[in-house]
Amino acid sequence: MSHDGAEGRFTGQSLAGGRYQVRGLLGEGGMASVHLAYDSVLDRQVAVKTLHSQLGREEAFRERFRREAQAVAKLTHTNIVSVFDTGEDQTGGETTPYIVMEYIEGRPLGSVLDADVRQHGAMPADQALKITADVLAALDISHEMGLVHRDIKPGNVMVDKRGVVKVMDFGIARAMQSGVTSMTQTGMVVGTPQYLSPEQALGRAVDARSDLYSVGIMLFQLVTGRLPFDADSPLAIAYAHVQEEPPRASSINRALPPAVDALISRALKKNPNERFPTAVAMREECLRVAASFQAAPPSIVPGAPVSSGQGVGSAVFPPLGTPAPGPAPTPGPYGPQGGGPYGAVPAPAPSYGYPQQGGFPTPAPAYGAQTYPLGGGPATPPPSAPAGRRSTRPLVVGSVVVAVVAVGALLVALSFNGGGKKEEGGGTASESPSASAVAGHRGPDPTKTIESTECSEPEESYNDPDKIRVPNFKFKNIDSVKACLQAAGWRPKIVDVDENTFGEGTVMNQFPAADTDVDPKNMPEIQLNVSTGDPAS
Repeated sequence: MSHDGAEGRFTGQSLAGGRYQVRGLLGEGGMASVHLAYDSVLDRQVAVKTLHSQLGREEAFRERFRREAQAVAKLTHTNIVSVFDTGEDQTGGETTPYIVMEYIEGRPLGSVLDADVRQHGAMPADQALKITADVLAALDISHEMGLVHRDIKPGNVMVDKRGVVKVMDFGIARAMQSGVTSMTQTGMVVGTPQYLSPEQALGRAVDARSDLYSVGIMLFQLVTGRLPFDADSPLAIAYAHVQEEPPRASSINRALPPAVDALISRALKKNPNERFPTAVAMREECLRVAASFQAAPPSIVPGAPVSSGQGVGSAVFPPLGTPAPGPAPTPGPYGPQGGGPYGAVPAPAPSYGYPQQGGFPTPAPAYGAQTYPLGGGPATPPPSAPAGRRSTRPLVVGSVVVAVVAVGALLVALSFNGGGKKEEGGGTASESPSASAVAGHRGPDPTKTIESTECSEPEESYNDPDKIRVPNFKFKNIDSVKACLQAAGWRPKIVDVDENTFGEGTVMNQFPAADTDVDPKNMPEIQLNVSTGDPAS
């Protein structure tokens, strides 16, 4: 078996004495590659993860990799990608450890989110909370086994073709932080910068609550379509996790209720002691919040600000070769920042079918005498601003406040101008008033459609092959829903509801609910609550 020239890629070759026949690359990261393979013994497709050769040379790392694979193999749960086998193979005189996993036919959660962002601007909150609850169910099992994932992100969550959520890549990060000499010398931080917990960013020991912080970042992204912290530099992002406060999710998505803001806020506390204590506690809160409000389509604020840490981060972490400006930053909520190997925070890896750990070990940069503590060195004491020198932090905060005020003023101006809303007769509401127009009326959105095949060719029930699943009509325009129902010969009952949040002709609710199992030979009447677009009287 030989490499095809790219690290971790195998073409037309096999592992385990020919049992696993490699058929194609599914994904590749800084630490490992994942291939689609055929298990010739059990006659099934599997996914095979192989470590890159430079890591396979370390006996200590291979041993810990085997132990973690054995531990992960015990994580039996609907929402966890199963591990079937592990072993080592010789490749040109080099040892290649591998793990054989369940192959998931589906899409990464990141791809699902991208589709929702294109259609709605973000994922509907009820769907996001359900997916988050499933991820937390998986983490509950791993935490009970003492395994902290350390790289929760949409790229490491799969949604199969039946909508089942699957969390993958357990255990690798734990193995990488187990004291392998050549890896720890680089001062590497495991994880993807945008989803790092503050304690991960500081290079400190992590526990289950670190995963819950990452889940909070992911939930924020699902319900807003954006990350709470983002910047050009991984170091600036890491700094933001430690020092900056995230924006309220509802400041970006106005359809979110306060309970979602409160849930995300608690998950993103800098101090782990102030977060949810367990995955179970956070999952229960997700389910409670999901049941406490009526689902509404996302309402995204154009240009809403996101905390980036870019301004402060660029001052703390200047480009290589640039003199460091002044003293080290004020420590975060954990006291002096001594164990923080920031220098090797990896760049985010691209998400494929089976994306890998985003770790790209890079040397810790030296910034001269005024360095941020790297790789477990002595902590820099908390500095005070030198005499005659102003802190740059108030300027950055002031800039953010000005930006918020500017965006708010623009939104207020648009709302007073009526947003140029078109009436059926053409022109704006102020140009061609109608005698039947209602103040505050919200017009239809004909772009929110459902394909007729959703009704004429419905999905089968998971539990009973003689039954079908009711399609999801929520947030769709009633005209397309009627066409769908007519294609299947189903009887609708339409109930008009006065409200102007959803817009005229938008299906607000349905009964039976989406995905309910029904007998197509005795199809029940489908009731649809449809918005009139008029405010409630």
